[in-house]
Amino acid sequence: MKRTRAQESRAAIERLYITMRHLFMRGSYKPMGVSGESLVDSLLVLSPEIYGLLAQDEKIELDGLLYVMERLPRGIEECRYIRLISREGYENSTFPAIVPAKRKRNCYRVDQDQMYVEMTRGRSDIYDILTHLTFLYIESEKIRGNSTDPKGRIDLNWEMLEKIVVKEENGEEFDKEVASSYLSHVIGRTFDETHEAVQKFESSPHTNSLFRIVYHLGKLAMDEAFDGKDREISFSSTLRIRVGHHVYGELWANKIKKVLFDNNLIDRPLHIVSANLHSFLNTIYGHQALGLNSFEEIEKTAMDISVGAKNNKGKEILNYAQKNGFTEVMDESGTNIHVQIIDTAAMSKKTVLPGCELPVELQKRPVILVMDYAFGEQAYECFDELLKPYEPEEGKVFPLNVLSASIMGKAGILTGKKGDIMIPDSHVFEGTADNYPFKNELSKKDFEGYGLGVYQGTMFTVLGTSLQNKDVLSYLMESSWKAIGLEMEGAHYQKAIQSESRIRQSIKKNVKVLYAYYASDNPLETGSTLASGALGMEGVRPTYLITYKILQSLFS
Repeated sequence: MKRTRAQESRAAIERLYITMRHLFMRGSYKPMGVSGESLVDSLLVLSPEIYGLLAQDEKIELDGLLYVMERLPRGIEECRYIRLISREGYENSTFPAIVPAKRKRNCYRVDQDQMYVEMTRGRSDIYDILTHLTFLYIESEKIRGNSTDPKGRIDLNWEMLEKIVVKEENGEEFDKEVASSYLSHVIGRTFDETHEAVQKFESSPHTNSLFRIVYHLGKLAMDEAFDGKDREISFSSTLRIRVGHHVYGELWANKIKKVLFDNNLIDRPLHIVSANLHSFLNTIYGHQALGLNSFEEIEKTAMDISVGAKNNKGKEILNYAQKNGFTEVMDESGTNIHVQIIDTAAMSKKTVLPGCELPVELQKRPVILVMDYAFGEQAYECFDELLKPYEPEEGKVFPLNVLSASIMGKAGILTGKKGDIMIPDSHVFEGTADNYPFKNELSKKDFEGYGLGVYQGTMFTVLGTSLQNKDVLSYLMESSWKAIGLEMEGAHYQKAIQSESRIRQSIKKNVKVLYAYYASDNPLETGSTLASGALGMEGVRPTYLITYKILQSLFS
């Protein structure tokens, strides 16, 4: 019986994860050797949407390349050796930390050939970076093929590109149109496509130019093919020991609970929210400080703050907040998840939103804990540790009085467009038998009438958004699963909530759960994948609308 493309793709995803886990436990591998061949073959079979033209023999995928380079440390394309490490003391060294624009992690360029990358966010982060690196190595082989003949002789366009890169690295002027002409032959794209991509890379301040990236990727491929200088990815022994043991999640959670304890907030009713670190601050204190009394007024103020408009009220809101119960807890553990604590008893006004009054008795006024977005399995690690009782010393145990857990996330939508809203009533964890149905305190009708598409149903928590292709996604949407979207954290959050409330009984069984996602992309729609760019101002309305509805549900 012949397998469908969806079945082949799902098998390829499974092979990728089994192979990555095996290579991780082994400690090192050569990405273009026998060990890395399985990763390359599986990724080519899968050919995810985010990597566009990956499976084509000569054409380089340009949007996917920019997407990847903004999530990897600047200069990684120049390094033969990439070592994934835990937090091992490099933060105390003289090596400057390189932080990628779109993925907060510390990286260190040890020398000309070696890049060390800190992995403190769990397995999902490791799988994510290995997938991106495999994409880069596949593209580097295309560059080598486009720049040499079957006998290994160097093409003229490659020689000219090398001269351009030398000029650029020495700070000398060069004609970018001429350089783009040479580059277009090396990457197998038209001059127009190449010139447009060059400008996109120039507008990204956290990556090197497209000329340098393509040149160095190709040069490392040639060095390996012609001179035997193999590229290698390795994993430190400390990283292999720590992964899966909640080392960073425990440090992170204990610091937060200590702040609650030191400020006499540990016994107070607690609402935990996973979201961005601006919408709850601006919504609550925009109402209190500026008298914003409708969603439209809050949205307009948020727009002004987002675009950096003159005389925007961002600083005024923050200054007021800091005098009225707002505390920031910056992460030092390595999770890269910062936290805001809002003590409603310290507020000078009695309403969180219009019509949402706080209890008269101060001790009954809740604390709102807003944590920044987690990444994949990290959501379980951090949430599980946070929900455990606080034990400042042996024999003293302080369980948290958690009333609700609210998750506002961004996700890929299957049935709508960017900026629409998804309300899940269950999370299904891809590739496992783990299904998490739950009662969502938010519903589709809460969001109707605001000009946005709203969809309610099953959402898939996937092993990696960068591994999804149209065949798999169409199956999830059109089969009896009737999935409305995909994301990476929902099942992990729900696993922590259910294990702590129903099994360990660290928190109450009747804890309220609120989930809502806004669509950051539509992976089934060409030009709307994650590689096509961020939502920008289109994201303000859904982000603040979800924030507004969560607060209404909790306080009205």
